[in-house]
Amino acid sequence: MNIDGQRLLDLLPALYRLRDAEVAAGQGLTGGTAGPLEALLTLVAEQLAIVSGNLDQLYDDQFIETCAPWVLPYIGDLIGYQAVNGVAPAVASPRAEVAHTISFRRRKGTVLVLEQLARDVTGWGAHAVEFFRLLAGSQYMNHIRAASGGTADLRQWQTGVWLNTAFDCVAHNADVRRIASGRGRHNIPNVGIFLWSLNSYSQTLSPAAPSAAGCYRANPLGADMPLFTRPVPQGAQITAAAQPVNVPGRLRRRVLCDDLQSGAPVYYGAGKSLAITINGTLVPASQIRVATLAGADGHWVNLPVAGSPYLAAVDPELGRIALPPVAAGAAAPVLQTSFEYGFNADLGSGEYPRAATFSAKPSQPVLRVPADHPTVHEALAALNGAGAGVVEISNSGVYTEPAGLTIAVAANGHVELRAADGARPTLVLGAAITVTGGALSSADLNGLVISCPPSAAAPAALVHVPAGAANGLSQLGLTHCTLVPGWSLSTSGDPVSPTQPALVAETPGFALVVAKSICGPIRLHRSATAAVSDSFLDATALAGVAYAGLDGAAGGGALTLSACTVVGKVHATLFSLISGSILLAGLAPADTWPAAVWADRRQQGCVRFSYLPGATIAPQRFECVTQAAGSPEPHFYTLRYGQPEYGKLLASTDDAIRRGAEDGGEMGGFHFVLNPLREADLRVRLAEYLAVGMECGLIYAT
Repeated sequence: MNIDGQRLLDLLPALYRLRDAEVAAGQGLTGGTAGPLEALLTLVAEQLAIVSGNLDQLYDDQFIETCAPWVLPYIGDLIGYQAVNGVAPAVASPRAEVAHTISFRRRKGTVLVLEQLARDVTGWGAHAVEFFRLLAGSQYMNHIRAASGGTADLRQWQTGVWLNTAFDCVAHNADVRRIASGRGRHNIPNVGIFLWSLNSYSQTLSPAAPSAAGCYRANPLGADMPLFTRPVPQGAQITAAAQPVNVPGRLRRRVLCDDLQSGAPVYYGAGKSLAITINGTLVPASQIRVATLAGADGHWVNLPVAGSPYLAAVDPELGRIALPPVAAGAAAPVLQTSFEYGFNADLGSGEYPRAATFSAKPSQPVLRVPADHPTVHEALAALNGAGAGVVEISNSGVYTEPAGLTIAVAANGHVELRAADGARPTLVLGAAITVTGGALSSADLNGLVISCPPSAAAPAALVHVPAGAANGLSQLGLTHCTLVPGWSLSTSGDPVSPTQPALVAETPGFALVVAKSICGPIRLHRSATAAVSDSFLDATALAGVAYAGLDGAAGGGALTLSACTVVGKVHATLFSLISGSILLAGLAPADTWPAAVWADRRQQGCVRFSYLPGATIAPQRFECVTQAAGSPEPHFYTLRYGQPEYGKLLASTDDAIRRGAEDGGEMGGFHFVLNPLREADLRVRLAEYLAVGMECGLIYAT
């Protein structure tokens, strides 16, 4: 309803309107200015409009779609909705959550609604299993369960592949231990929620790393690596239980073999879990053989022979590919692979969206590789003349730079070397990336994998900021980068240069900013500063030096760590702030360091909500966990870079660490994923939708 002062005035007798006009004229009010009565009615109309709007809102507040935000918890309380942390995108909106509650209640107690809740609330792959269906026992003739598990059918390959997994179909004896304890499974009241907390990430048209004649590895760093599946979405509402193709699990040999022979593969092909191209042409599924390409000692076996009807042999569990021998005098084929690899989160380099982290201004010139220049060093050479701009690598290729790279920034200028959004290039260096600049200049690296093979002449580091009066670089940023710990990986995945630093900055007054990156050891001038957040600093060994001064022993510049995992000793002049971090370090026999973690100045700074080694010299601490006999310790799946579970805390880790951060999340580099809060949200939801008498347990498939 539209209410204004003029409308109210028109409802009055004409006598009052005329009198109001006379009063306005007598007071010298001209030009349509309202008289005192009209002005009063205008104020009354404003209040009436407020009342009218409030009445309209009271009506809208009766519906979840239109109610005001403050009404949401009250409507939720009416239907018994319990608020959660809302970490996963599907449950980030309380309005949508309350709206979905009614539809979920219609399916309350069914296994599919439990599976959907697990998927939506955690944001992970999920599959719910009613374990009573897999119990070995005689069936009641009036209630025959034809799909119940039975004796293992050894003629079917699925029996062995999926045994004791989420997709097991074999009957088991009863297990009387409680499933909530994480030990028991097969019992009448038990429902298991299998969770795939690792994600699968794409690597598109990446050159395979050659190993021997006709032998390649999908991993650009040349190490064995398991391939993962790209999950096929189940839709907004789950109508059928998840299958192996719907979750981000490891790609198994037998599964891929069956898929290639099916005639309509769901794992192999462009845009799927795996695609192999030779000389730019996709190899047909019928021309690929799945084989075990590694013997007991890791050497290559089952290689294709000359004249083989297959164009390639592939081992998805090791990420290996083998081609038949090339005829004498023929050119070696160009092999590219598109595959999925497993990792815990959007950290380090990856093809996930990163455009929001680009630091260059839209007005800065952009030189693209390989569109504008075929190599990175040529693009930087063209850019260095201007001293400002962007070099962007637009694909996930491997770029070998034997002479290293030079980034020269003009005074007050800015240069960004980055991977395009959706690309994950690998730089293989023969010398360091040297960064210099004029006064008040800055540079950024974004989205790159940077490595150095063992055959190269040893540079100072992967990234080097040299000293000198001509170098006035004020800041270097590393965002979503991977400076490979140990510089490179051996074929078995071990670091090849474990003691070499990844970054050396010799310039005083310099600022290093690292965010969501994986980085080897850092050496920093004592007058510089480093701020590291949501990242891993990895010296590859507890007694290695993860952070120190230029000589690897003296104190490095003032250090800030926010939600980081550090493997190796740390010596800084000052800990400005260490918060929500895990520092794993130890002293070697006959070590000269007084402590594994050491700050020269302890009157300033703070260490809070962090895990520290027993040998620590640090400023005041608050709510920290210190290594000691009987105290909680962090337990990791693995701390070897290159493995899918790298840096991931085990679910069995004590809550003092796994929920020890300030917001109840886990300490360490993966804090921003908030895994414990996702798990807590799921337990809240399952308690409401679980059938009476049933008990639920969470089982991490990855």
